[in-house]
Amino acid sequence: MAASRPSADHVALFSLGGTVAMTKTTDKAGGVVPALTGRQLVDAVPGLTSFGADIEVHEFRQVPGASLTIDDVVDLAAVIKKQAASGAAGAVVTQGTDTIEETAFLLDLLHAGDEPVVVTGAMRNPAMAGADGPANILAALQAAASPLLRGLGCVVVFADEIHAARYVRKTDTTSVAAFTSPSAGPVGRIVEGRVHLLTRPTGRFTAALPGSLRQVRTGLIVLTLGDDGELLRAAAGRFDGLVIAAFGAGHVPAATVPILASLAEQIPVVLSSRTGRGSVLAATYGFPGSEQDLLGRGLISAGFLDPLKARLLLHLLVASDASRAEIGTAFQDVGRYGQP
Repeated sequence: MAASRPSADHVALFSLGGTVAMTKTTDKAGGVVPALTGRQLVDAVPGLTSFGADIEVHEFRQVPGASLTIDDVVDLAAVIKKQAASGAAGAVVTQGTDTIEETAFLLDLLHAGDEPVVVTGAMRNPAMAGADGPANILAALQAAASPLLRGLGCVVVFADEIHAARYVRKTDTTSVAAFTSPSAGPVGRIVEGRVHLLTRPTGRFTAALPGSLRQVRTGLIVLTLGDDGELLRAAAGRFDGLVIAAFGAGHVPAATVPILASLAEQIPVVLSSRTGRGSVLAATYGFPGSEQDLLGRGLISAGFLDPLKARLLLHLLVASDASRAEIGTAFQDVGRYGQP
């Protein structure tokens, strides 16, 4: 285990909106909406006088997490790259928690530099008792400034825990400890302002993107008990790539096999598990609709990647005009749990 205190000259903070930046409206409904700026968020954080680094605030977006797009994150990654090139030791992204596990993984794929990129937010908005935004922002800044996190890509910092983007999931709708890493646990913690790295994931995969991404549509279909494949049939001709969230270790109802095989002849189809933890198997089961059957029909294994992350990787690859072989190789590299 290693520990460090912030030692950077400056950290770039990008505000995207979300619960952490929400305040009540004046209408009768009384709901909260994104309104606070990044500067207001930083000014509300106690303890920054001892942080030891300058904070450069960028107002990037002002939307709920559910309204962010892949293009938003691609644009954000480009701006983070410019800030790193100009000397920022790391970056913090504040946003809505609804999509943190996806934006963090997408940033992890897009950020090839050594500078830490830290995503955080809040489960309780500033109008609530015990709002967690200020504490999460302080911990995220401390993580972004830490040399211990260099080379790890993107992480999520929440409730003083540090989670690798490849593993993190939002696993509760309201808890302030909503973010966990079911397959691996947190890679570190922040204690008394000091970053403690408990483990270092091996291997990194980054997507080398062309100057512009092709506009594509990728989908995710969750299979369920008694599924007859109607959603799969409806997907034909509508998507450039598709992820299937299958049962268990990569199994589907036998009735859906013909349509999946047909789809896999037309577009890349990735086989993942809807369980949220563990890997798709490759050579254990042999019945119709088993992982062996589906992989033999041209589906691509997601390995340890959960369906949400598998869809993002597939989207980048398809939008970059990657070949079937290149897509398969990328999923082998990312889906094998980070082992080199």
